[in-house]
Amino acid sequence: MKYLLDTASLKDIAHYCEIFPISGVTSNPSIVKKEGQIDFFSHMGAIRSIIGREKPLHIQVTALDAAGMLRDADAILEKVDPDVYVKIPVTMEGIKAIRLMKARSIRTTATAVYSRQQGFLAMEAGTDYIAPYYNRMEHMGLDAADVIASMAEMIDRYSYPAQILAASFKNAGQVDRAFLAGAHTATMDPAILESALTQPHIMNAVDTFDADWKSVFGDKTISEL
Repeated sequence: MKYLLDTASLKDIAHYCEIFPISGVTSNPSIVKKEGQIDFFSHMGAIRSIIGREKPLHIQVTALDAAGMLRDADAILEKVDPDVYVKIPVTMEGIKAIRLMKARSIRTTATAVYSRQQGFLAMEAGTDYIAPYYNRMEHMGLDAADVIASMAEMIDRYSYPAQILAASFKNAGQVDRAFLAGAHTATMDPAILESALTQPHIMNAVDTFDADWKSVFGDKTISEL
């Protein structure tokens, strides 16, 4: 069970990596858009510097055809680093691209996954990660947890090396359900992680502990006694 940050904000990545047990970073064109007119490759390199080489960095292609996706992948691997996981939308051209990249030992993450069959095809094509879109599936009336559970079952049954990297969350409860359904990894906006630890009932408990201590020992902490 691993947590990734779904952001390209250098400030947020540096901040939250100091707090949470973060195992990597994901991005896509929509996330990159939030950063404005950046030097793309330099920015991705800065993310790599923050998280280190041992943690996965997932960067998405922008080309729509397999040949273009392969060129994008080559550029990413050359200008960022060769250990990046290249995110490929699971379309007809995307599946073709995943197969081509697998043949060249390029790491891939199959993204924009809304169905079991997309996931199954990506597994068979040789992807390393499958990114089902949890909240978006729920908006479509699909049982996102059940879709993830089906993918996890196929991975176990046929010993696929792929891992499920669940994405597209709106709240911590969805993340919980994704993990319980069998997701190996989940990527999310840092605000979702923060919300899990700042609920009012949590802070009320902390305030009560603080008040009870101070009623006996004043403002001194244990280390100051």
